[in-house]
Amino acid sequence: MNVFNKNMLGGLIGAIILNVIHSAAKRFDTEAPAIDEVGEEAMKKTVQAAGFEPPKGNALLAATFGADIASNAMLYTMIGYGGDKHILLRGALLGTVVGLATLTIPEQAGLDAKPIKKTERTKIMTVSWYIIGGMAAALAIKAMRRKG
Repeated sequence: MNVFNKNMLGGLIGAIILNVIHSAAKRFDTEAPAIDEVGEEAMKKTVQAAGFEPPKGNALLAATFGADIASNAMLYTMIGYGGDKHILLRGALLGTVVGLATLTIPEQAGLDAKPIKKTERTKIMTVSWYIIGGMAAALAIKAMRRKG
C-alpha cells in the first residue's frame, strides 16, 4: 500500500472513531455536542443554495453522515504527511485546530451553533473528540507504516 493510501485509510479510521464517539455520547449525555444537527442544517442550506430540494429524514441523515466522514477523513489524511517523528503531535494539533474551527465556523456560516456550544462542557467535548480522532488517525497511519 502506498503512502497516499495509508494516509487516506488512517484519516478514514480517525473520522469513523470521531463519529462513533459523537453518536455514542449523544445517547448518554444531554450536554454532548450534536454536531450532526449542525451538519444537517448545513446540508439543507447548501443543497437549497444550489437550487435543489434538500433530502429529508433518513436520506438527510445519510447524506450528512457521508459528507462528515469524507470531510473529516480528508482533513485527518494530512496528518500522515511529514514523517513519523511528530505524527502524534500533528494528530493532536490538527484535531485541536479542527475542533476549535468547529466551534467558530457554524455561526460565521449562518448556522445555529447551539447544538455544539450548549455549555462549556459541550465545547470541551467537541474539541476533545476531534483531538481523539486526530490521534487515532495518527496511530493508524503509524501502524500501517510499520507493517510496510
